[in-house]
Amino acid sequence: MRRKPALSPLQPGLFDDLDNFRERQDKGFDIIPPAEMEKIAARHTPATAIDELPPLSPTDHIFFMSFGSGSSGNCSYIGDRDSGFLIDAGVDARKVMADLHRNGIPMDRVKGIIITHDHHDHISQAYHLLRANRHIRFYCTPRAFNGILRRHNISRRIKDYHIPVYKEFPFTIGNFTITPFEVMHDGADNAGFHISRGDRAITIATDLGCISPRVDHYMRLADTIVIEANYDLRMLTNGAYPEYLKARIRADNGHLDNAVTASFVASIHSERLRTVFLCHLSHDNNTPATAFRAITEALAPLGIERIGNLIPSVADPLPPQINIIPLPRYDSTPLYTL
Repeated sequence: MRRKPALSPLQPGLFDDLDNFRERQDKGFDIIPPAEMEKIAARHTPATAIDELPPLSPTDHIFFMSFGSGSSGNCSYIGDRDSGFLIDAGVDARKVMADLHRNGIPMDRVKGIIITHDHHDHISQAYHLLRANRHIRFYCTPRAFNGILRRHNISRRIKDYHIPVYKEFPFTIGNFTITPFEVMHDGADNAGFHISRGDRAITIATDLGCISPRVDHYMRLADTIVIEANYDLRMLTNGAYPEYLKARIRADNGHLDNAVTASFVASIHSERLRTVFLCHLSHDNNTPATAFRAITEALAPLGIERIGNLIPSVADPLPPQINIIPLPRYDSTPLYTL
């Protein structure tokens, strides 16, 4: 019987950032000592202190922050004034810790890391964060966890932190209820997450090639969505990628076209949908302006013209009808209040 050859432990996934991968491969995957992590974070003086706010109430706000989005690394934070968690861990651990500290969020408030799938740009810094913060748990499906151990040079001690989760079965972190669901991508096992707290709900689906029925279902339940807008079809078609790679990106288990994302957002728009974060934009086949324009043009026939970015404007007294925010590839966003 012909068998598929085993992947090298250091072999990148299809959509991993190759330059970043080779640089890390040259340097090795050294574990940063916890003491050094604490020193790095301590050098940053918090600009704000959300933990000084009044005690938590049932109708309190949810906070969101992205530390990077794209094949160079993915990681974001969702939390309230009591607890929170990271979604993916592909951005330098020191940067994540320092940016949280700068926004008044101590690491003891971060209770978990939930993983969408096993590609390098989503998991490369997971063990660094876990070693430096031993109270944090590592949540992903058993198949995704096995893919991480099989594909990557990562310490087997990560098993000490792993809590298995299963699609369509909710679990809790702090005040949040999280339901994993199926998305179409080419990882070992791929999940989106529907995250609820009281009457608020966020749905996240990054790295997917098509809008499956489960994606459609959970996106319609949310007031905030984080959804991939990976490429502009014209830019991809006319770009320098080899044809086989273009075909795999366009496949149903590849990545999502701006036009598909835009059409879908327009189809699920309602008064409840307040904010759309566009994630995992391609460096070569997209731009933030191109993705933003695709969404706004799809919403225009619905009479939606007042577009915001979650930052209040003194010049425009009318509230936006919707917020649309392309997430930057390398930079951290502000700590948004949802």
